[in-house]
Amino acid sequence: MLTATDYRPPAWLRSGHLQSLLASLPPRRQAGEQALAALRPHSEEWRLAAAGAILQAFHLAPPGRAARAAALLLHGWEGSHRSSYLRHTAALLLRRGFAVVLLNFRDHGDTHHLNPEPFHSARLDEVLAAALAVQARLPDLPLLLAGFSLGGNFALRLARAAPAAGLALAHVAAVCPVLHGASGLRALENGLPLYHWYFMRKWRASLRRKRDLFPERHRFDAAVLDRDMRGLTAELVRRYTDYPDLDAYFEAYAIAGERLAGLAVPASILMAADDPVIPVADFATLRLPASARLEISPWGGHCGFLLADGRRGFAERWIASRFAAALGAARGG
Repeated sequence: MLTATDYRPPAWLRSGHLQSLLASLPPRRQAGEQALAALRPHSEEWRLAAAGAILQAFHLAPPGRAARAAALLLHGWEGSHRSSYLRHTAALLLRRGFAVVLLNFRDHGDTHHLNPEPFHSARLDEVLAAALAVQARLPDLPLLLAGFSLGGNFALRLARAAPAAGLALAHVAAVCPVLHGASGLRALENGLPLYHWYFMRKWRASLRRKRDLFPERHRFDAAVLDRDMRGLTAELVRRYTDYPDLDAYFEAYAIAGERLAGLAVPASILMAADDPVIPVADFATLRLPASARLEISPWGGHCGFLLADGRRGFAERWIASRFAAALGAARGG
């Protein structure tokens, strides 16, 4: 089973900034699309009724054989089912006999028209309902769950809620998960300005699209959209949530400290010490049960973990390794 100690990129790739940048550039995305297209999986779009919302998912079946298990994959903030890390992970899991379900959060991908109210990170109920809908559509397959960045945060919260909700998860894997929105925001505010610009550019475009689709509900004028991340988040919390302030909103989806101590689903977490977006210091106080494992690599950037060619990644291999081990343990070795 692969561990973080197995990841040793070449010297030229031992920069968190370079890893994070290359992971989002076209060569990595194109390689993921090519790897997936070469497999020719059967693909089906699903519209999932989810706690009053409608979420879009794509079910990919391994070609030419019955699936051994199902993997539900969650993207990060302002990502989608087409994010490079999801495409590479899906391709590898398909090759290893997994059915794969790629779920789009509300207002991610081409889904802004499906729900009138906008996305925010505390909308766990609808993602949990979507996961239950996936389980109902694939009742004969063990279900495993993986997420990246904010998707890793959602994945771990889903795993925490799973037993009470009747969601049977064999394993959960999270790559560079957000532990607390407040510290993540500070990292973006105080770090390289490129990251703040990158996320704000994508978020503003998403909000403009939402406004254009539902002009009677959303009146995002320039004065609102030109705010920085802290100011815009605070305004949307005020308009669209019941939380009294920004701190309460961040607490609503935080998993830092002891919040995962009671996690009953076996879990694996992969983090990079040089992640420029998620502060590695947050993980020092993370309390996990014996069935959960945290691994911190010196390198990897934010959801990068690229190998020598700069296109393929270690994280997808790590996820596939963890999933295979989980299935083996469930079957008695």
